Amino acid sequence: MGMVEGLWKSGEMPPCDGLYRPDDTGLELHVDGPGTYHPDAGQPIPFRIGGPFDVAQALEGHYVDEVNTCFEGPLPDGSGWMSGGGGGMGNIGYLARLNADSSLRWVAVMFLSNPFVSVHYEGMRATFTNDWGNLLVLDLMTPALD
Repeated sequence: MGMVEGLWKSGEMPPCDGLYRPDDTGLELHVDGPGTYHPDAGQPIPFRIGGPFDVAQALEGHYVDEVNTCFEGPLPDGSGWMSGGGGGMGNIGYLARLNADSSLRWVAVMFLSNPFVSVHYEGMRATFTNDWGNLLVLDLMTPALD
């Protein structure tokens, strides 16, 4: 079992922005914090997936954060589950895609997104809402998120 999978099974997540996979590979995430968007709740949260990073180095010497789940439910195509919530002091948000057997496919940790509290689907396009009413729209068929 890898470090990321072990953390997830323990109800914990990495503390640094990134898209983490159970094989201990990761992709950088660039997510602007919702504070800029707070006055106009319901605004999009900027989200960009970057290149690979060294997961072991990112975890080295850092604390881990407890997963606080706000929602979990099946994906519209029946291929698995989606989970979302937060952790930390209220600024951290996470989204996790789970396989049909509920094993971790990936977890996206966003230090300044705030917790995600709900999801709405149009096909495999998901609109996640954080606790300030800001929106993150992701196509779950995008290769990095599939």
